Amino acid sequence: MIFGKISDSARIEALHPALQRLFEFVKTHDLMQLPLGRNEIDGDRLYINIAENTLVASQAQKLEVHRAYMDVHLPLNNVETIGWRALSTIDVPSEQPFDDASDYALYAAPATSYVDVHPGEYLIAYPEDAHAPLIGSGSLRKAVAKIKL
Repeated sequence: MIFGKISDSARIEALHPALQRLFEFVKTHDLMQLPLGRNEIDGDRLYINIAENTLVASQAQKLEVHRAYMDVHLPLNNVETIGWRALSTIDVPSEQPFDDASDYALYAAPATSYVDVHPGEYLIAYPEDAHAPLIGSGSLRKAVAKIKL
């Protein structure tokens, strides 16, 4: 997991070829004006999902994991708490077999750490980062960039 301010993204952009392109897009576009749903930047290699959600209590949110993509979480209008736990420490099976088509599995294990992510900040979750997004109160407009690994 990597957490930081969007304005300071230059240092981490070398970690994956798509990160520079993503942060350039984020810095030059008003994500609040993007339509809900999938917004392609580079086909399946890099895209941004825009969603409007109601935030929930931490105990109501499950950990999710991905294998083919890393997530870049970007809250747009409210603080979002994201729970984290190393995938290697989860000792319960996923609720359903991993769904390769949607690159997704859920776990009922609790997060071990929590980070408050404010508008103007990002949180990157790699496949080894089980994460529980959408924790907090109120509503949230959010962007989640998906970067193919």
